[in-house]
Amino acid sequence: MGTLVWDAPTGKLLQDFTRAGETFCAARGGKGGRGNARFATATHQAPRRADPGRPGEERQLRLELKLLADVGIIGFPNAGKSTLISKISAARPKIADYPFTTLVPQLGIVSFGEHSSFVIADIPGIIEGAHEGAGLGLKFLRHVERTSLLLHLLDLSAPPPRDPIADYETLNRELALFDSALSRKPQVVGLNKTDMPEAREKLARVQRYFGKLGREAFPISALNGEGLRRLLGALVGGLPKKKPEEKES
Repeated sequence: MGTLVWDAPTGKLLQDFTRAGETFCAARGGKGGRGNARFATATHQAPRRADPGRPGEERQLRLELKLLADVGIIGFPNAGKSTLISKISAARPKIADYPFTTLVPQLGIVSFGEHSSFVIADIPGIIEGAHEGAGLGLKFLRHVERTSLLLHLLDLSAPPPRDPIADYETLNRELALFDSALSRKPQVVGLNKTDMPEAREKLARVQRYFGKLGREAFPISALNGEGLRRLLGALVGGLPKKKPEEKES
């Protein structure tokens, strides 16, 4: 699920797999030939006749995968996305203090309460210029298109010249430049690494900024779990309600 099938020469979208069990015939095989055994009879036991098989369809296809997830975690490299998804799901990405972005998106299933669960995707770090392909931006931004809700994770502990407010504005600008619809997706903001002294110094200023925007920002520490329950509650509350048949699948 999540695979798009394109006709390579024309760029026409042929199929978008969004449900389990979907099938699509990309090219039909030619009618099969009949060998000489098919023409044998009691009186003509060694026929010299056969029908050749007809050639089948040929097609050049381009397959593109866009992750299907309810929530996409976005943020700059080293914002703590991998640590967070490892804390709230069974996903186990490689975690280290990388100065660059993780190369592979990660999917996890988050359970919250008795009846709520959702799929979350750790979208590797998006940097300035990603909409033009900087870093691996184009590879990762397309995965954000399929999510219902974005969790914007900000690193409060990053040293200057990095600033969490500037990071927030830069990343949202990249989303809008890639696809204006992405900038209109609902977002929940997580203020990460509040266990660090330098993060606590910035917390009040950053919360005032989001207060002026009329948006609640959730202080968390993905490392020690502080604030995660409130954050998960906000994510569950922000997701569209699933129909009964969707829950069963």
